[in-house]
Formats: sequence, structure tokens, C-alpha cells
Amino acid sequence: MIPRLRPNGSIPLPAVGFFQRLIEAGFDGDIETGAASRTVFSTDNSIYQIEPTGILFPKGIEDLQITTAVLSEPAFRGITVAPRGGGTGTNGQSLTSGIVVDYSRHMNSILEIDPIRRIARVQAGVVKDQLNQALKPYGLFFAPELSTSNRATIGGMVSTDACGQGSCLYGKTSNHVLGLRIVLADGTDWWSRPLDEAALEEIVAREDRVGEIHRIVDRIAREKRDRIAEVFPKLNRYMTGYDLAHIRRGDGRFDLNAILCGSEGTLAMIAEAELNLLEIPAHAALINIRYGDFNTALEDARTLVALKVASVETVDEKVLGLARSDIVWTGIARFFPDDAGGTTNGINIAEVLADDEAELDRKLAEVTAALDTGANARHLGYTIARGHADVEAIWSMRKRAVGLLGNVDGPVRPVAFVEDTAVPPENLAAYIREFRALLDDAGLSYGMFGHVDAGVLHVRPALDLTRNDHVRLVREVSDAVVALTRRYGGVLWGEHGKGVRSEYVPEFFGDLYPSLQEIKRAFDPENRLNPGKIATPSGQALLKIDEVPLRGDIDRIIGNEIRAAFDNAAYCNGNGACFDFDETSPMCPSYKATRDRRFSPKGRAALMREWLRLLAEKGIDARQEAKRLRRSIPLASFARRAFNSLNPQNRDDFSHEVRASMDTCLACKACAGQCPVKVSVPAFRSKFLELYYGRYLRPLKDPLVAAIETTLPLVHRIRSAYNMAVGTRAGRMMMRVAGLTSLPRLPRISLTKEAARLGVPLATPRRIEALSPHEREKSVIFVADAFTAYFDPEVALAAIRLARKMGLSPFLAASHVNGKALHVHGYLGRFEAAAERTARYLQRLDDTGVALVGLDPSMTLAFRSEYKGLLQATILLPQEWLVAKLDRLAVSPSAIKGRSFRLMAHCTERTNAPASIAQWKRVFASLGIDLQAAETGCCGMAGTFGHEARNRPIAERLYAMSWKQEVDAAGDTDSLMATGYSCRSQVKEIDNKRLPHPFEIIDKIISENADIPQPDVA
Repeated sequence: MIPRLRPNGSIPLPAVGFFQRLIEAGFDGDIETGAASRTVFSTDNSIYQIEPTGILFPKGIEDLQITTAVLSEPAFRGITVAPRGGGTGTNGQSLTSGIVVDYSRHMNSILEIDPIRRIARVQAGVVKDQLNQALKPYGLFFAPELSTSNRATIGGMVSTDACGQGSCLYGKTSNHVLGLRIVLADGTDWWSRPLDEAALEEIVAREDRVGEIHRIVDRIAREKRDRIAEVFPKLNRYMTGYDLAHIRRGDGRFDLNAILCGSEGTLAMIAEAELNLLEIPAHAALINIRYGDFNTALEDARTLVALKVASVETVDEKVLGLARSDIVWTGIARFFPDDAGGTTNGINIAEVLADDEAELDRKLAEVTAALDTGANARHLGYTIARGHADVEAIWSMRKRAVGLLGNVDGPVRPVAFVEDTAVPPENLAAYIREFRALLDDAGLSYGMFGHVDAGVLHVRPALDLTRNDHVRLVREVSDAVVALTRRYGGVLWGEHGKGVRSEYVPEFFGDLYPSLQEIKRAFDPENRLNPGKIATPSGQALLKIDEVPLRGDIDRIIGNEIRAAFDNAAYCNGNGACFDFDETSPMCPSYKATRDRRFSPKGRAALMREWLRLLAEKGIDARQEAKRLRRSIPLASFARRAFNSLNPQNRDDFSHEVRASMDTCLACKACAGQCPVKVSVPAFRSKFLELYYGRYLRPLKDPLVAAIETTLPLVHRIRSAYNMAVGTRAGRMMMRVAGLTSLPRLPRISLTKEAARLGVPLATPRRIEALSPHEREKSVIFVADAFTAYFDPEVALAAIRLARKMGLSPFLAASHVNGKALHVHGYLGRFEAAAERTARYLQRLDDTGVALVGLDPSMTLAFRSEYKGLLQATILLPQEWLVAKLDRLAVSPSAIKGRSFRLMAHCTERTNAPASIAQWKRVFASLGIDLQAAETGCCGMAGTFGHEARNRPIAERLYAMSWKQEVDAAGDTDSLMATGYSCRSQVKEIDNKRLPHPFEIIDKIISENADIPQPDVA
């Protein structure tokens, strides 16, 4: 039995009083001080870990003013604050031991779009892709491109002056900022906009903080003009944060935003931004060029830049190799074919933009002609991607490159600390050769990619920061890279901000650094806004890269064996892909529904990692404890578990906070498929729940849900009584007492009886083994899961009818326990026993060579994940089986005339079997149908999740986000279908419609003069 766990540290008394005072002062947002929240906000995408005192989630500018007002009170003078947006910074920009101010939860409204003036006004917590989604109907977009664009906030982009691919064409965030609404340390609410001389003169005459700031900045710009021109490099990625070189704009106006953009929250709180918008390019194409070595790709990039392409991105062999095993590769593999002439060890992606097709053709012809010329033809080959879908798919691979570098095995993994250097583009190839030699000499592996047109290199050396020798390398490599970068006329911080790396600021700014300190003093005289970063008032130190706590300090306590045993929880690198704002994206549904970062894969991984650390400190090996638990008799420990559950001394057990986070997980496995690092929350969640409920009592619903596969045959015998229980008010109330709700009714039809009537035999090993080779080749075994078999048997019957029309002999697998419900709820001992029995049965069937086909994607894919190591057989998804049998499908034209067909795929299927949608399209294309795949997120049911009373509000919220619109939009001539049983169940529960499975649609299509089943009112 695991012990009670208490997190280290407590909230300092001044901070406790500060939070209470905020409430008294009228702070309207959320305040979180629990150990779980502080743990989740202690990391970003960097190598560092600093636990904050608490987190504020303001709802508007009034809350920011209240915060600064309370901070100004004498009792709270020692408290510091730091802003946080997407939390994806690679250099600890938002990490603080003070108080985090998170803008993403509430301050995320688009306040105004003016398509005539091409201006948008947004709150700081708006996500870049969220803004561009809203701008798309106007033909406009906010230009600076980021790999983290689906979770990076505008406030965060401003704070780091972010940019990425295409910066030579579009510039940086600061190039598109028209105005910033800021709250100063004294509570002043100020709109910072470019000023002409008259307006500037009026402001510098003011006797308040605003006047002082403008006087100091204007004086520095005038007095240090020549020195600023000497020190600041002439780069596309010039030095950001306190950008003295651009205080005076090209038109002569004074622009304080040059100082604010890139200041990382050290000068003011950014509440709103007014942004310049551009027209979306009408036509785009990508030329994907393959090379035998990375250096040749880099050198060739200069040729591409000279051809005036919009952007050039370069990727090395390591990143490319990782991309090949990623979820996105299926959609883009044809653009990166294997070459007979050699292995691809580097690629250039050249972007071409045009206003019309003719111009695009002309530009492509110019570039490809240059590529084909003998002297320039140093590549292995190239492909061209045209059209929005293909272009976006390739850019998606490039955007995932940073995260993909973390998708390796073992404790030595690529980490960020010198990953965004920038040098003059003409120096880049030589610079990279020396950079690679530096890393090679240190014995480090690494992956490289970058914006070569802008001279920016992304590189993450692989280290294990639990090792002291690797910790020392952070300093050694950083110092060497700084020296190398300066020698080539570049900067250390090309686009990812300074953060903890601010210790190098004085070295780069030289005798201008005192001017930065003077500006910091003017804005924040008491050094309370994100102190220690970029600049500090005189006499106060900047943070140092080897004096800030590392994640590795925690991981060292856990140990490599434990880290490896818990499904990448401890290896989450904080890239934040699970914070995707898009409601139609599968990952992560619980975060989308709650906007609570604890309820995300990143949050759960952080909590699991801390839980493992607390266990390790008490000498507990979670793996051994699980083994002991499985050998024990649950009834024997009931009294002790009941005592622990009732004992008030256990209320502060950190395990409760971890469990609260795990409770909202839908176990949809989107993280296991979409996370670049492959953090699998359902896998380590099950391991946690097993141990947690070894100490505490389970809720009543758990044993009921866990036993559902074994009890359904019995329940079906008393179908009338069951239907009365779930279909009447009294029965539903009883179910809610047990923690269950929205349970489906059992249909009259029995799959077992109907299959027997149709003469479909059970697939016993002896029966299948007795078939001749020819008979086996023409046979198929449908592996019906319990939920489909008992609640939606029409799907299995449609599969049987379809198989016979295809000239095949169908069999039904015998009733078996898949065990997914057991696994999800942490009954791992019982799951293993059931899975071993089922695996033996299925393996014996598979050994005969007869195809085994599952009906429900989630249950079928469990045989590939939860059964890993137990089952060698592959249970096919329906579309995987049909794709191999296309020659046996024959369509009746009258059945599809005038109809549209739209598929709503299960989220587990979309993320863990990425070829699924393309396979379904191939199947329907063979029938003469252009199948459309609906872009939807999670339906909210996710197996048994939506049937649990405590989860029902989240389940219904998720359904409303994307599924409801699709279901409501389906007309009389639309055939809408869903692959997942739980998805169809959710639609029936909420909209009282029954969506057919694709098997049912195809079965009717290949029947003469048949009516195609519709989303009928149930």
C-alpha cells in the first residue's frame, strides 16, 4: 500500500495574505494555490523547473490593475509576478518562484476585427491560430508564423517578439504590432502607440510614470544613436527585447512598442494588442528538395533564396527520420520518396506564393529550371505540393520538428538551451559546420533544422540532465556557442527569447547594457516584474543558466528505471501540443472542455512525475508495489482502505490531486498518437489508479463498469428489467446514485440468435483449423466487442451480410473479454488475466491465416496497445480489411445517386491509426463515392467516460463543440456515419438520432434498389 504523500514546501505567509487581499479588492478571476497547479506551472518547454507561489487567472484589465495595486501595498513589497501565455517558452521566460499571471484561461477574446483598415484588437490570451481562424472569412491573416501557432498566445508572441518560417517576407511580431494596452507596475492603464513629435512632446512633459518612461527612452535613443547602430547586428532576427535600434521607426515616429516587444513581462503587463493584418496569399506551393547530406542542403538554400522564394526551411536526417514515424507522415510521405541514388539526409522546403495560378506556374518554372541546371543539380530529386491541404500537411510536419526531437528512447534526449541562434545568412553554412564540429567533439548527438533564409538554426543537443557530466555541458556548450555566434556576427536569441539565458545580455549589448538597466528602472523600479531576466536595476544580478533548478534535479530522484516504466510521463518536454485551441482537433478533449492545464497530457505528466518523485523519496518503487497489490486479496484490505478514505489526516494527500486530474481523462489515446513525445496518459493513468485504489476505496461505479463485459450476457437475459431501470425516472435516479448516467437501452434483437438464424457459425479454433486452405482464404472472422454485440448488433449483422455479398464465408468470434474497461479503471491484474485468455484464443485463430476483423475502432486498437506483448496477431480495422478486398465490392448506381456521404471517425482511430481516413476514402472511392471526412474533435462519450455522472457535463460540452454542428447540418440527402460505438451512442443520447456504421452503409449500397440508412430519429 502506498503511503500518504505530502508535497514539499508551503506557501509563504505574505503570499497567503496577498491572495486574500486580492479577493477583498475585487479580483474577479481565478486564484490557484494548490500543489497540483503549482507543480504544473513549474515547467515550460525548457530544461528548468521553478515552482511558483500561486497562479492568477485574470478575467480582464481590471484584474490586472487590482493585482498591481495590491502588490504596491507595503505588506506585499517582496512578492514578484511573471506573465504566462501558452507556456511553451524554451528558456524559462514564464517560470518564477513568485506569482504566475496566466492570460490564456479567461483573457482570450477577439475584441474587434476591422477588415477595411486590416486591424484586429485582441486580448493577450488569444491564440494565434484562433485569431487566424476568425480572420479567414475576411481573406486576412496575422502573419508571423510559429511552430506552436495552435497554442501560442498573442501576449506570448509579443513578449518574445516571436517569429518563424517566412520571417524574411513577413518579419517578426513587432513588425505587426500597432498598439499595446499595458498595465504598468503602478497600475497605470496605458495604450502604447507610435507617436509623432508633437504627441511625444506632450507625453514627456507629464510628471507621472508614463512621462518618465518616455523621457528616458527618448533620451537614450537620441544620445546613444551612433553606438546603437554599431552594436545592434543588421539581421532579420535583430536583438529583441528593449530593442533600442527601432525606437525610431522608418517614418521618424517614436515607438515605445520596440522596447515592449520581446521584453518578456519585465516591463509591464500586456492586456491587449492592436495588430496589423495581411491578405492571405491566393496561391501557394512547396518545392520539397532532397539531398544526400545536410551541408549540401544548407549551401543550396542560398541559391533558393536568390530565386526570391517566399521562404526556405531546412531539415536534417535526424528530424526527417523521426517524422517518418509520426502521425503526420501518412499524409505527406508521397512528397518525400526514397531515392535509388542514395539516402536522403537533408531536405529544403521552398515556399512559392502567387496571386493567381499563372503566376504560380511561372514562379515554379523558374525555380525548378534552376534546380535542374547541371551546376545546381546537387540534389537527389524534388517534388511539388500544391493546394492548401498538401501545403498545410507539410508545414505541419515542419512545425512538429521541435517536439519530434524528444521522441526518442532512453534518458539521453534532445533539450533546448542553444536552439535558436541567428547569423547573417551568407555565414550560415560555415557557421553550422563549426557548430556541428563543436557538438561532435563533445560527443553529443543532435537534430538540426531551421529558417535558413533568415540565418536561424534550431539545434537541440541530446543530454541526460540527471548526470552531473551532462549538467556541466550546459555551461560548456552555451559558452562555446555564444563565442562562435559572436564571431560570425550573430546573436544567441534568434526567436525564442532570452529568459534564463539573459546572463549573456551584458556580453552582447556591451556598454549599452546600463541603458537597458535604466529602462528597466523606469518601468519597474522595484524589480518585481519577472526579475532576473533581460535586465535588472543596478546592483541586482541576472539569472545564470547553471544556477536555476533543473528538471533533471527531480528526475535524478525518480531514477531512470522508474522514468522508463511510466509511459513517457517523466519525459514530457513541455512542447504543449496538447494545448491545441482547435475544437475539431482530437487532442486534448478534457483540456478543451475545461481550459485547465492540470487536465491536459502535459499537466497530468507533470503531476505523475511529481508523484513518482514523492514515492521515490519514501523509498517506494511503484512497480514493486503494484506487484504486491496484485498478489493481495482486496477484501482483506477493505477495512484499511475504508479507514484511509475516512481519515481526515489523508485530506492533504498529494495523490488526491493527481487522481482529480486523472478523473477527467477520457482515455481516448489522442495523446498517445498525437503527442510528439508520445506521452500516453491512459497508460500511466491506469498504473496510477491501480496504486491509488490500493490505498483508498473505489467509487461504486468502478466495479460496475469494470464488470460490464462479463455481466452484459446476463443483463441481456433480463432486458426488459434493465431497460426499465435505464428508461424510467426512478431507474435513472438509482443509476445516478451508483455514479452512472445516460445508459443505452438494449435492443430486442440478439446478435447470437440472429447469427444462428443466418447460419453464421462461431469461430472456434477447431472449426477454423478444420477448414481447407481455399476455404480459409475465402473466410473472415468478425471480432465483435461486447458493446457493439449487445447494444448495436445491426453493425455486426451488416458486416455478415456484406461479407456474403463479397463471396466470403463469415464467422463470429466467440464471446470474449476485451478488458478495455478494466484497463481504463486501473484493474490491471484482472485485465492481464482476461487479456491473456483472449489473446490465446485470438492468436490461435490468427495462426490459421483467416482474417480477423474488429467492429469498433477503440476496442480493436486495444489489441495493438494494451495487448502489446501478449498478442502477435493483428485484428484488422474494418477499412484495413476492405481496402484489401476492393475487387469484391460492386456498387448499385441507383443506391448512391444524388447522395453525399460523410464520415465521423472515432478520435482513437484518427490519432492511433492515421491511415484510417485515407483507407475509408479508398473504400468508398471504389464504390464511386467521394467520401468526405468530418473535421471533429471528441464526441465526449469515449467509452464509458460519458456514462459516468460526474463526467456528463464535460461530455456534453465536448459534443457541443464540434459534433452537434455536423449532426444538425445533415440533410435528407446526406448519409452521415460514425465508426465508433460510443460516438453513435452519444449522438443517440443527445440528439435522439441513430448514425449508421460504414458497414451498414456499404451493405446497403451494394444491394440493388436499397434505401441507404440515415441518421434517423431513434
